[in-house]
Amino acid sequence: MSNLTIGFLSVPILLTLIALRVPIGLALGSVSLVGLIMVRGVKATLGIFGDLPMEFGASWTLSAVPMFIFMGALAFHTGLTKSLFEAARLWLSRLPGGLAIATNFASAGFAAASGSSLATCAAMGRIAIPEMLRRKYDPALASGCVAAAGTLGALIPPSIMFVLYGWYTETSIGALLMAGILPGLLTAFVYSIMIWGRCMVWPELGPPAEENVTWGDRFRILIEIWPIPLLILGVVGAIYSGLATATEAAAIGAFLAALIGLARGTLTRKAMGDSIVETLNSTASIFFVAIGALLFTRFFAFAGVPGFIAEQIALLALNQLSIILGLTVIYLILGMFLDPLGVLLLTLPVILPIFKAMGIDPIWAGVLVVKYLEIGMITPPVGLNVYVVKGVVGDTIALPTIFKGVLWFLAAEVAIMTLLIAFPSISTFLPNQLLGG
Repeated sequence: MSNLTIGFLSVPILLTLIALRVPIGLALGSVSLVGLIMVRGVKATLGIFGDLPMEFGASWTLSAVPMFIFMGALAFHTGLTKSLFEAARLWLSRLPGGLAIATNFASAGFAAASGSSLATCAAMGRIAIPEMLRRKYDPALASGCVAAAGTLGALIPPSIMFVLYGWYTETSIGALLMAGILPGLLTAFVYSIMIWGRCMVWPELGPPAEENVTWGDRFRILIEIWPIPLLILGVVGAIYSGLATATEAAAIGAFLAALIGLARGTLTRKAMGDSIVETLNSTASIFFVAIGALLFTRFFAFAGVPGFIAEQIALLALNQLSIILGLTVIYLILGMFLDPLGVLLLTLPVILPIFKAMGIDPIWAGVLVVKYLEIGMITPPVGLNVYVVKGVVGDTIALPTIFKGVLWFLAAEVAIMTLLIAFPSISTFLPNQLLGG
């Protein structure tokens, strides 16, 4: 059996293991172990398994991952994000579907402070859904809005997905984080327009609030949320100005979150302890999967799969649009069944040679890939954000109702992806300014 055959046979074996609920990191590592032994022998395999995890764990670039996670944990546990929904509600609730629109933009702000889609979804679900149901909002709209808006955590910086993508593809992480800003805002605005349009046509879905809110109320609430813009500007401003790398900006963000919590008197021993434990758990989980993906990549390289794929792409003479549309189908299918981190690290060894062979801008490609991962988080039957919302609402809203609610947001994603594919400059404008392009 040739090395190339061994490489390609490993893919269905890997997918079978994952389908059998073997943890992705363990599945990647075990397939890599057997494959490397067959391709390179036992001695070489033991050397690779001994060296690669250490090289990965000692990576300076990847220290941004625990720092961004720590920043988000501190922001949540010290209560920095608690007033976001209230501020958005006071400013937007008089619009048709105003509370859903407020949830959308509050989620964008929370995502910028936490960097986590699941955390955004869980927090907004606890705060926003009961308020919308109390105001007679359609349960599908209320729950679907939270599940979909939670995905903004994968796109708006800080984004762990961009950090891992940048590390793997050797692309500037700072540029990637900047690249997510405009697509993230575009997503939030398209979602809001869709909500507003639906509620204009069917007012019963999201009736406008009848409460009297003064301009004084609106401006007073802004005083309560001042730490969030400061935290976001601290991270994004440090990167965009060139004063700090993405890794250094992550440390700055964590420090600012702690400093703000200390100034507000909310940085208690319990808040710090919970933030540290959450950071350790999340980092260990991410790194375990990433090390498995790195070993699988090394096995693929020795088997000659990347070079073969690149040669076949060149022979087929496909254009960039054909490649992007083909990847769209692959990511949508995988996103239905696997978690986003697993999909990212599982597919990068295969798609990276394709990007290089086709001359596709790695920053633009990174935005598209993260968007596909984001869409997968609300795609049935395994949309993680949908199940997070279900966990928050309990028996109040049925699971099919939540999936019904996200279908409108999936339709909005078709328009968003069309714009991002047709106009790459939406993704590359800010990175080009950062890189001086």
